[in-house]
Amino acid sequence: MTTDTDLLAFAERHPRLFVLTGAGVSTESGIPDYRDAQGNWKRPPPVTFQAFMGEEATRKRYWARSMIGWRTMGQAQPGPAHRALAALESQGRVAMLLTQNVDGLHQAAGSRNVIDLHGRIDTVRCMACEHRLPRADFQAELLRLNPDWAALDARAAPDGDADLEVRDFSGFDIPACPVCGGLLKPDVVFFGESVP
Repeated sequence: MTTDTDLLAFAERHPRLFVLTGAGVSTESGIPDYRDAQGNWKRPPPVTFQAFMGEEATRKRYWARSMIGWRTMGQAQPGPAHRALAALESQGRVAMLLTQNVDGLHQAAGSRNVIDLHGRIDTVRCMACEHRLPRADFQAELLRLNPDWAALDARAAPDGDADLEVRDFSGFDIPACPVCGGLLKPDVVFFGESVP
């Protein structure tokens, strides 16, 4: 088992670090993770790219849950690990930070040399024309189109999802791309989708 002393000694021996982070770095910011300490799923696996792209019912369920889950994700603030890594970068100790997280909290803490391996949840992308828009703007449109859903509450789930179950999602309205009318998706890599 690695101790804090071991980690400090490693960092002192290697003055320019490449850092890889995952969901655990954002749990202190209130964003749940997918797996337990043994790597087992804590919950059913998330929606796949194929299901999202191929099934309107899946998209309606996804966006309804995401509309509720955005309350947690959109308000999350950097935690101690995000701030520590930003401080190390500002001291020239972190050369590159690669994150599997989609929350943007490394950048919010001040890190600049960040690769968002799985994209960013705070951006929505048109799958037809590649137009991108801020998730906050898309959220406002979701709320405008679905006012009856706005008062619902659910437990936060990973990556801006929410445990909104036993609902009829068929009446949930999803806005189309404002440029071409195409299908909009969070600008993140879904399970079953290739990393760009």
